[in-house]
Amino acid sequence: MSIFEPIESTDSRRHLQLKSPVTLEPIGELVCANAEDVAAAISKARAAQKAWSATSMDERAAIVERALRLVIERQDEIIETVVRETGKARTDAMTMEVFSVADQLCYYAKNAKKFLAPRKRRVHGMMGLMKQLRIVYKPLGVVGLITPWNGPFVLVMNQACQAIMAGNTVVAKGSEVTPFSAQLAEDIFRQAGLPEGVLQVLLGDGETGAAIVEGGVDKVSFTGSVATGRKVAEACARQLIPVTLELGGNDAMIVCADADLDRAADGAWVGSCMNTGHYCCGTERIYVVQEVYDEFLKRVLEKGKNLRQGQQHGWDEDIGAVFWDRQMAIIEAHVEDARAKGATILMGGRRNPDLPGLYYEPTVITDVHNGMDIMVLETFGPILCIQKVASEEEALALANDSEFGLNGNVWTQDKEKGYNLACAIDTGACSVNDMAVSYGIPAAPFGGRKSSGVGQVNGKKGLRGYCHEMPIVIDRFGGKLQSGYPYSAKSAEGMKKLMNFLWVKTPLGRWLS
Repeated sequence: MSIFEPIESTDSRRHLQLKSPVTLEPIGELVCANAEDVAAAISKARAAQKAWSATSMDERAAIVERALRLVIERQDEIIETVVRETGKARTDAMTMEVFSVADQLCYYAKNAKKFLAPRKRRVHGMMGLMKQLRIVYKPLGVVGLITPWNGPFVLVMNQACQAIMAGNTVVAKGSEVTPFSAQLAEDIFRQAGLPEGVLQVLLGDGETGAAIVEGGVDKVSFTGSVATGRKVAEACARQLIPVTLELGGNDAMIVCADADLDRAADGAWVGSCMNTGHYCCGTERIYVVQEVYDEFLKRVLEKGKNLRQGQQHGWDEDIGAVFWDRQMAIIEAHVEDARAKGATILMGGRRNPDLPGLYYEPTVITDVHNGMDIMVLETFGPILCIQKVASEEEALALANDSEFGLNGNVWTQDKEKGYNLACAIDTGACSVNDMAVSYGIPAAPFGGRKSSGVGQVNGKKGLRGYCHEMPIVIDRFGGKLQSGYPYSAKSAEGMKKLMNFLWVKTPLGRWLS
């Protein structure tokens, strides 16, 4: 049974019946925006952008601060909407969709003015005696924002906040699986006083997203699968517009011999199963050195016994539902492939037989290797795949033997060793003695290596990525010292002598640099 199914309609738009992953009962009808709706939204955003870009940073920050207060005031509504559409545990909804959003809104309201302020840069060398350089940050225009179903509120709010603080307008589309969670972002910003047309969140499916990408926007920020990300990148390249892609992951965890095994076992469970394992920085491969492998595995299994699943537990639920049936099919296929190729399933490995919806039991698998889909592809489920290795060097080699490179984590009581191992992992970010937390730190630029993405979001770099960084060169003397035509042999000889003086006969050129 699909979480959304087409239903007949009398208009030109696609209509989908949405169903709860918890009960598989209908929860609403989605009317997908068509190409005409997308064109109208982009036109509206284009018309609003000039006036919005003329507002001061203080005015924009005041709106974001009001949005922050509204997120706190409306947190129960946000949590209920997200949980109804996704089935995730309520604590996951609280931390990811409320706390994280509030923290990010606070960060950008406070820091965007400083990050995007025009700045003077010293001009090196002889040119510095004659020229001044200033950098200004100009908004790109209209940003197309496409976000997935695993963080349906946070991913719209965070990226939209950065884009609008930079002076852009935004046309966004959330997943067809979680449309109403995404639409809350527009509602909250509108209530906070954001002018009409600055942020529009359209409801729709893949065709709606494609229409945004092809609709004449000035940048696309896309979060989703590698396959769709490639199509988005190709479309943006053809149109010569910038794109940021945050794609899949297959993150590795390295447990060293000197790790605090109790903490590491906790980190393995949370890193693999938070948000039902549905987050791009989820731990999917765990490499444990042989000296501590047996003890680590023992602690993991012991901690897994008491995990609770199902909404009957309320706020005590640890692991929620799988958000939609397509992901359930991937999880089941990967586990069965591993089982057929000799993996040992020590815990779970099946749908929860006691719950009616899309629940997959928290699972522990050993005897895994890179010949199994579960170790080389993105599984995106509540599964711990644990592999014994002879050394930290072998763990590092296996961690890097992946087409993905989004995040990772290292566990050791030697911080310097942890730092060095983290630096050696070919990934977008890494944590030491914690699960992947980089997205939750707004100051940290976030992006992937290899098939995990292109470009970075968040922090100063992410905010500036929604701008054109424009250099303006100003002559110190009003152009009075300029020389130009006609060229002559005499002037060329003078230039040769100057270069020889600056960089050969004296250290003056290096000193001026």
